Amino acid sequence: MSVQTLNLPNIIIPEHPQWPVLSDQEKRHIKGRIAKKLKDQNAVLVAHYYTDPDLQALAEESGGCVADSLEMARFGAAQEAETLVVCGVRFMGETSKILNPEKRVIMPDLAATCSLDEGCPADLFSAFCDDHPDHTVVVYANTSAEVKARSDWVVTSGIALPIVKHLAEQGKKILWGPDRHLGSYVARVTGAEMLMWPGSCVVHEEFKAVALERIRRLHPEAAVLVHPESPENVIQQADVIGSTTALIRAVSDMDNKEFIVATDGGIFYKMQQMAPDKVLIEAPTAGEGATCVSCAHCPWMGMNALQNLEQVLDSGENEIMIDPAIREQAVIPIQRMLDFAAQHEIGMKDKGNA
Repeated sequence: MSVQTLNLPNIIIPEHPQWPVLSDQEKRHIKGRIAKKLKDQNAVLVAHYYTDPDLQALAEESGGCVADSLEMARFGAAQEAETLVVCGVRFMGETSKILNPEKRVIMPDLAATCSLDEGCPADLFSAFCDDHPDHTVVVYANTSAEVKARSDWVVTSGIALPIVKHLAEQGKKILWGPDRHLGSYVARVTGAEMLMWPGSCVVHEEFKAVALERIRRLHPEAAVLVHPESPENVIQQADVIGSTTALIRAVSDMDNKEFIVATDGGIFYKMQQMAPDKVLIEAPTAGEGATCVSCAHCPWMGMNALQNLEQVLDSGENEIMIDPAIREQAVIPIQRMLDFAAQHEIGMKDKGNA
């Protein structure tokens, strides 16, 4: 396993938008208006686990879904709705469009991107692949349509292990992108020979091992749940390492009363819904080497709100558009993953991604 040193673009992290605080009554009114507009426009709302709890609740209340990015797209494909409204980050909207080319896909803010996507420009990644033509290219779902189109396989965090193990058993050398922490975890578990793109998630990168050790001492009975995009010294302290869906399930299934959770704090809405009697503790992002007090929420996910969701339904703007040639190439590695899941009876809904 080796991580390449490359000159990547600087990622500009947006500040969390300061949306006006809404009263409970104002929330009820705006949710009611949005639900009516969704119905009038034959649209369905899909929201990621990391978005604001109000958006997740509205998706459920209006007949949409709250899920990981792949299940969001798969849910959309099963709907008769003509329009998919995606609350999440841009690669999620693109994945929905790739799997649902006949549908209109819109988002509250097209500038809501992802540090993994931003840190893996298609031109640089394609050149990297060209430099290693003997490698099978496996990319994480948190990438642009253009990067997916350059890949042989697309994987989620829930299915990365069996797919990479399968490729390793065939003697394949793997070029992995873009999350080096997830890639390193997969390489350690599978023993695969992997060449890593040097990307990382700005949220999971900030979880601190020393601070986590301290909080574990304060809560010795708590189970530690860690998303594999986290650094290795954080992963090593985990009781459960898994995707968003796997971590949510762990809170419901495990007997522990307390859980220390190392992933985006937006996931607490669904965890609390599934297990209202459990105590959820945010894993620390403060401590030695920290660049913020708490980075446990994606700033781009924070660009989704009830206010701009209503605005986009009024304006019809922010439609996801993908070049047909790119879409035709990008759907191949995604479908390859779906076929592998079906063949090996791996439930994608149960083993979702970021």
